[in-house]
Amino acid sequence: MSTVYINSVSCISAQDTLRKDIFQHLTPQNAVQIIRAIEPNYKEFIPPAMIRRMSKTVKMSSVASHYALQEAGISQPDAIIAGTGMGCSQDSEKFLKNVIDNNEEFLTPTFFIQSTHNTVAGQIALALRCHAYNFTYVNTSSSLEFSLLDAQLQINDGEAENILVGSTDEQTDRTMELYCLNNTIKKEADLPADYLNSTTNGVIWGEGASFFVVGKIKTDSTYARLTNIDIKNRIEISEVQNFIHDFLTKNNLSAQDIDAVILGYSGDAKSDGYYNEAVKLFPDSSLLYYKHLSGEFNTASGFSTFMACHILKEQEIPEVMMINSEKKEEVKNILLYNHLAGCDHSLILLERA
Repeated sequence: MSTVYINSVSCISAQDTLRKDIFQHLTPQNAVQIIRAIEPNYKEFIPPAMIRRMSKTVKMSSVASHYALQEAGISQPDAIIAGTGMGCSQDSEKFLKNVIDNNEEFLTPTFFIQSTHNTVAGQIALALRCHAYNFTYVNTSSSLEFSLLDAQLQINDGEAENILVGSTDEQTDRTMELYCLNNTIKKEADLPADYLNSTTNGVIWGEGASFFVVGKIKTDSTYARLTNIDIKNRIEISEVQNFIHDFLTKNNLSAQDIDAVILGYSGDAKSDGYYNEAVKLFPDSSLLYYKHLSGEFNTASGFSTFMACHILKEQEIPEVMMINSEKKEEVKNILLYNHLAGCDHSLILLERA
C-alpha cells in the first residue's frame, strides 16, 4: 500500500489546541474526574440560529473541520469520513428523556434525527454542499484508525485525492454519572492521578474533535506521511511485543528505526500494563504520553495523531509529554499505540514528510 500525506491538522481538546504555539501552553490535567474541551466562539463560524440546534460534538467538529480544510486550501473534499465512539450522545439523552417525560407520546423527531452517529459527517457535508462519499465509523477507540484506513484505501484505489477525516466525542451528564458509578472514571479519593505509575483503576474522562485532510500529493502544508495502520480487537499482554514487532517488520522497520513512541497511558492500573510491555521494545526511542493532557475517551487517539503531526513538522517534542530523556537529533518515524480499557488496540505509523 502506497503512502498518503496528512496535509492539515486541527483539534479542539482540553488544551487550547486551536492556537499556533500549542507546545508552549500544554497543561496537565490530573486532579479532576472529568475534563472538558476548550471551545471556540462558535458564532464566528456557525449562524446563531443553527448553533442552538447543534450538539456539542457537531459544533466542535464543524469548527475543527473548517480549520483543517482552510489550512489545506481545500474547499470541496473528495470524501468526508468521520469516526466516533459515542456519537451525538447529548441528543440521544434528550430524546430518551422526552420519551420518559411524555410517556412515549407526542414526541418531536428532532432529537432522534440528530442523535444518530452519522450526524457529524452529514452536517459538515450540508454546510459544504458536498455530495461526495460520506461515511461514519463507530468502532469505539479505533474509530479514527478505521477512518484513516478507509481514506488510505480510497486514495490508493484512485477514488479520491483529498479526503477530510475526523474523530469526535462529547461528554453528557448522564453518561458521566454512569461511568462514575461503574468505576470507568476514577474515584475522587484516587486523585490526583498518576498516569505512569498508577495503582488504582479508572481514568480521567475527556472529550474533543480532531480533523485532518489526507491527500495523495505532498503540499506546502504537509505535516506527515501516513505510512500504515494496524488494528486488533483483543490481544493478551504477553502478545503486545509480537503485535508491534510484526507491524514494524511489515513496514521494513525495526524498533531502532522508531524515533518516538506515543503511548496511551490513561492512569488505569488494570489496562496500562499493555503499554509497560510496549516500552521494553524501545530503549533508545523518545517515549511520550498524552492522556494527562486530553483525558481518556473513545477517540482520544485523534489528539495523539494531532500532536504527532506537529512533532514531525516542527521537529520539537514537548517536555510535558516525555516519559524518558531520550531525544534524537531528527524525528523521522513516530509510532502511536492506543487502546481503551484493554480492547481495540491500534498502531499508527507516521513518517516525516
